Amino acid sequence: MENAKELKEKLFRKKTNGWETLNKEEKKKAYDFSEKFMYFINSAKTERECVKSLTNILEQNGFKNIETVDNLKAGDKIYYINREKNIYAAVIGSDDLTNGLNIIGAHIDSPRLDLKPNPLYESEELALFKTHYYGGIKKYQWVNIPLSMHGVIITKDKKIEINIGENEDDPIFTIADLLPHLSSEQSKKKLNDAIAGEDLNILVGSIPYKTDEEVTEKVKLNILNLLNEKYGIVEKDFVSSEIEFVPAMKAKSLGFDKSLVAGYGQDDRVCAYTSLKALLNANNPKRTAICLLADKEEIGSMGNTGMSSRVFEYFINELLDKTVGNKPGLLDACLKSSKVLSADVTAGYNPNFSSIYEKNNESYIGHGISVIKYTGSASKGGASDANAEFVGYIRNLFEKNNIAYQNSEMGKIGVGGGGTIAYILADRGAEVLDCGIPVLSMHSPYEITSKFDIYNAYKAYEFFYKGE
Repeated sequence: MENAKELKEKLFRKKTNGWETLNKEEKKKAYDFSEKFMYFINSAKTERECVKSLTNILEQNGFKNIETVDNLKAGDKIYYINREKNIYAAVIGSDDLTNGLNIIGAHIDSPRLDLKPNPLYESEELALFKTHYYGGIKKYQWVNIPLSMHGVIITKDKKIEINIGENEDDPIFTIADLLPHLSSEQSKKKLNDAIAGEDLNILVGSIPYKTDEEVTEKVKLNILNLLNEKYGIVEKDFVSSEIEFVPAMKAKSLGFDKSLVAGYGQDDRVCAYTSLKALLNANNPKRTAICLLADKEEIGSMGNTGMSSRVFEYFINELLDKTVGNKPGLLDACLKSSKVLSADVTAGYNPNFSSIYEKNNESYIGHGISVIKYTGSASKGGASDANAEFVGYIRNLFEKNNIAYQNSEMGKIGVGGGGTIAYILADRGAEVLDCGIPVLSMHSPYEITSKFDIYNAYKAYEFFYKGE
């Protein structure tokens, strides 16, 4: 009869904290990588800013805009920008593209507050902006925190970029909540109802325009005058603008041991950054490696910059045109033979709220990348359920290369759920598996990740691109 301890060692799956597996040199690499990541999310708080920052990284590493290239061969590095809000990058492999691609898809939009088309108003000598929240947020988390203003305004004759609240000498903005002394009625409401969507009005000024004339809305007039003097805009120009308000707080190391990253927008820029950085190491891959960074995931992936658009297929057709030559059916053959990791974050186990988790099937901070066979809700509704063969391929790839991974769902059945872009690429016939980094406080103004998980994901994505 076999020894029980030896049998348990042989048969049981171990749950290991990733930090215990790292030596001093590897730990330093994880910390150094996360420092660069924090710099990235501090400087790229919107999808447009992400595209601009990531394009700089690509060009510094020899990638060229595909629109400037007539023909492509193995080893070539190219990218394509779609309307300044999403970007695709590729390293051409030695295999024929119709044999399939290795694709990692993440998204670069995050929950935030968008301005309404007619946002500026005055109430009791205070100037405020009306907003419409974007993505799934807990509205009460967005009051009484410093906010910064980002985006673009299109006038009759120019495009103006806005970024106010990030520099030390910039003003910030906020949404003023009700004081505890007067909030007895508010306190009786359910948490989700305590702050209504129409209450997310951002305070932007209080000084009236100085004049002897009888003029109403002097504070609003003063704010418009300041904006006109600095940017040359008038109130109507807000109609053709995309202005986002995001937390003005900087990403920083968290904890006495500095093992965690706290910062806005890690869903899903932590996967976007790690997957793009991994692509930089995919030199001369066998299969063409593609990093796909989409917009609009937080509101259903719709629109011409979302994953549901056909623009990604346009990019693949361009690759086919400039390599093997295109013909009807090649795009479908290419996608059907492709392998895809949907690199989106998942919920990390939070011990403050243990009752909503099923502990055997959750993601744990510091335990590595999360491999998620299916998402959706309740009866796997809306899920992309990966085939066992592809899960096996990824599992073996990670184990062969000492990648720390865990398998999980998101909370107890029926408690909640969520989705990613996985189903969209699966609809095109590709093998797709969700594979991302666990996060605490997801969709909040200040999300939390582990530096071990960040660096481990970067290595996991690198091996996937290479197919090794």
